[in-house]
Formats: sequence, C-alpha cells, structure tokens
Amino acid sequence: MELNTKLKEARSHAGLTQEEVAEAIQVSRQTISNWETGKFYPDILSVIKLSDLYAISLDELLKGDKKMIEHLEESTDVVSSNRRLIAAVIVNVALMIILVTFNGLISNNRLLIGISAVIGILSTCVLFYQIIKKF
Repeated sequence: MELNTKLKEARSHAGLTQEEVAEAIQVSRQTISNWETGKFYPDILSVIKLSDLYAISLDELLKGDKKMIEHLEESTDVVSSNRRLIAAVIVNVALMIILVTFNGLISNNRLLIGISAVIGILSTCVLFYQIIKKF
C-alpha cells in the first residue's frame, strides 16, 4: 500500500480532520491534502511527526512504498548533493577564467564577445540553481 493511502486511513482511524492534523504538525491543510492524494511526499521530519500523531511505527508507514523510499534517499543524500554543488562551482570558475582570457583575444569581434557573455551568464545561472536547490 502506498504512503498516501496509509496517511489517509490513519487520519480517518484517528478521527482527525486534515485541518487538525495540519495544526498538530504545523503545516497547511492543503499540504496534508497533497500528501493524502499522492501529489507530493512529506519530508522525513513530517513523516516522523505523523507517525507520532497517529501512533503508527515509521516502519509501518514507510514500508511498501518504493517511490517514497526513493524520495527519502534522494532528499537525504548530502554527499551527492555536495558533489554536484562543488562541481558546478569548479566548472563555473574555470569557465569564467577561459571566457576572460578568450575575450582578451577576440576584443574586436562583438558576436564572439556576446556569445561568451551568454555562456558566462548561463553557467552562473546553473550555479545559482544548484545553490538554491541545495537549500
């Protein structure tokens, strides 16, 4: 059985409304609805709070839902996340050094200067995306 179904059944069994659960674990009612419909997965801290609220073991809540386990593995893989961020920083710094050097060589060609500026802006955007995604 999937997590969303287990959450809905556990809430019903506890005799709680979505609003009451939302207040108890400090999220919005819409968030509870999204979890119960399977639109989104709760983070691990919310799963722990729900487990306590419904008096159900984490094992019982999480086992059987492979997608939820994959979501938790991905969201808690700090090493992989840090590697991607460090790689993005290194690539961006190297690219900026190359572009500055390259611009010195092509100072008379506006098209090449424009292309290198666009590449620099895009690489910086990718770096900022990685940083924002981390948080």
